[in-house]
Amino acid sequence: MNTQELRDNFLIENLMVDDEVKLVYSHYDRVIIGGAKPVTKTLSLETHAELRADFFLERREMGIINVGGNGVVEADGETHNLSRLDCLYIGKGVKSVTFRSEEAGTPAIFYLLSAPAHMTYPTRKLSKEEATPTTIGDPSTSNRRTIYKYIHSEGIKSCQLVMGLTVLDKGSVWNTMPSHTHTRRMEAYFYFDVQEGQAVFHFMGEPQQTRHLVLQNNSAIISPPWSIHSGCGTANYGFIWGMAGENYNYTDMDPVAIPDIR
Repeated sequence: MNTQELRDNFLIENLMVDDEVKLVYSHYDRVIIGGAKPVTKTLSLETHAELRADFFLERREMGIINVGGNGVVEADGETHNLSRLDCLYIGKGVKSVTFRSEEAGTPAIFYLLSAPAHMTYPTRKLSKEEATPTTIGDPSTSNRRTIYKYIHSEGIKSCQLVMGLTVLDKGSVWNTMPSHTHTRRMEAYFYFDVQEGQAVFHFMGEPQQTRHLVLQNNSAIISPPWSIHSGCGTANYGFIWGMAGENYNYTDMDPVAIPDIR
């Protein structure tokens, strides 16, 4: 594939549009990647013909992370206030989901990730502070970063969805290097806090056949199970990572040594 073909097949741009819910259906593990940005009105999560379902979460679960101003998510009438970088998990069977912002001048920006579910887990919120943040990496290798794990086997329980985010320190630009693959599940990245005029170079492909795509703020990328997923920015940034597939274990990955990457 050339650059444009890669962008057409794996890059998701314009995901956050004022007063709209945008959704992209991927055939990799049937994951749906989406965004909701309520500014002047409340937005509803509607079902779609492709799902053949009476409501969106009839056979699905969903993770939501807010990367904007304070917002509110209602799930079957239950209100959940989400501050910046708070996460909400909504389990299978919830019929009504709505999104709104507390202030139109600083709207909430909700990133959505949904996967098929075979059973119901309870709706649960987790704040950034409750996500047991772990700081790893080193300034000398430009990868000092803090990892927040929300939906996983030791956090919010789910059927198959695993979700969290990483924030790079000022002066650090590399994520997920050394890189890895995990053929038992796909992954999606959503890059946020990419400063105006800056960019992230996202690396993908088989370890010996890598390619890169240039991304701007609030862009998502689909990473197939056979692909590495690493990035290097022209300045620091944050990104949400989310996985679904056969293995629920967060640490399940096949590492690729830096000298082996081509």
